[in-house]
Amino acid sequence: MARIAIVGDGPGGLSAALFLAKNGQDVTVFGTDETAMHYAHLHNYLGVPDIGGSEFQAIARSQVTGFGAEIKTIRVSGVSPAESGGLSVTTEDGETENVEFLILTEGKSPELALSLGLEEHEDGIAHDREFRSSLDGVYVLGRAARRNRSQAIISAGAGATAALDILSRVEGKDVQDWDSPPKEG
Repeated sequence: MARIAIVGDGPGGLSAALFLAKNGQDVTVFGTDETAMHYAHLHNYLGVPDIGGSEFQAIARSQVTGFGAEIKTIRVSGVSPAESGGLSVTTEDGETENVEFLILTEGKSPELALSLGLEEHEDGIAHDREFRSSLDGVYVLGRAARRNRSQAIISAGAGATAALDILSRVEGKDVQDWDSPPKEG
């Protein structure tokens, strides 16, 4: 089991948390539930005909904690490589947690990503197609990765992509996450 911290509790962070927690990983989401989703109304989220952003957030947060992820309503004040390997996450109250993987979904002001020395382009923090940054174990998604081309369902897909990459790295082989209907009988 890997220890994973997610900074940001919008669709990208919560999607990643869901995939990771339902696959048995130790996941903590740090966020203050101040996402732009509270100003949104979704008409184009696949499978959801019409929902307010705040209602969507409440359902998503409940779903994530239902699978065992922890959501801490606190700001992260710093991230850095840990002396023992992995990464260190420090909250505004001075608590520090060491993790193997870090997913940053900071919005359009990626201060933590920049504090790690990650490269910033005109449209956001540099990343590959799995949303991995140049620093091993650090993923960047949402508006931080696609500043001028972000959208809730794209961010959720990026979260799922990063989560599956982490799961594959932990397992040492490609991982797929298929849900099957209950068997009758």
